[in-house]
Amino acid sequence: MENRIHWYPGHMAKTRRMISDNLKMIDVVVEIIDARIPLSGRNSDFDDILKSKPRLLVLNKADLADPNVTNAWISEYAKNNIKVMPVSCTTGAGINKVFNEAKKLVQDRIDKDAEKGRTRTLKLMMAGIPNVGKSSLINRLVGKASTKTGDKAGVTKGKQWVRVRGDVELLDIPGMLPHKLEDQERAKLLVYTGAVKDEIMNTELLAYDLCSHLRDTYPELLCARYKLDSIDGLEGYEILEKIGRKRGFIISGGETDMERAANILFDEFRGAKIGRITLEKPE
Repeated sequence: MENRIHWYPGHMAKTRRMISDNLKMIDVVVEIIDARIPLSGRNSDFDDILKSKPRLLVLNKADLADPNVTNAWISEYAKNNIKVMPVSCTTGAGINKVFNEAKKLVQDRIDKDAEKGRTRTLKLMMAGIPNVGKSSLINRLVGKASTKTGDKAGVTKGKQWVRVRGDVELLDIPGMLPHKLEDQERAKLLVYTGAVKDEIMNTELLAYDLCSHLRDTYPELLCARYKLDSIDGLEGYEILEKIGRKRGFIISGGETDMERAANILFDEFRGAKIGRITLEKPE
């Protein structure tokens, strides 16, 4: 059964226009990425929209990701002179360095204004796909709940200017996915991490795929979490059934409640209860 993923609500087209309309007044774009999907978690449309605007990549939710793989990604991006920094809105790690790193990208402009006796207000645009923690990051930076947050995709619907202090202002815009999710394997990673709403796909089928992915990449963590024996050679649906039975999700007739098992799998993956996992590695 095909379980093709495509989700591009009307407000995302509006967001694209919003970015273009406000870009001239922005100094640096802070692109927030889920550290568990450092490649698929980037909107490929941003390169066309943002063009040469200075950009700082922030790998949020670093506390949920495999730290060794995160370091590998930082090194990979550094080869192309792209500045990447890991942060965690949960623990606060790296948060206090965001402004300094953003300022470095436009330090020459700040210095020129200072020579003329002017203090430049640094204007940052906070951009990213849905549910990467943009609003949570802003609230951490500001030190109070200035923007709405949530654990479902698409919480922020309109732009919000937030003054952090006298010399920094942030523009929070809604999360935006690529107009077309052509690569369905990458699209699945967006589902696993919660960037795409669960309601639009067959959760059970995608849970099979996630089981297969973890079987190939983090089998020890999967087995340890659900007290499974070896899962070598098992298909995704077989692994999910084992998980359901271990948790006692049995329905009438002795069948495994696969839907409940799928929901538990996604909840525990997203909460890093299975372990610190990154779903893609540098080539």
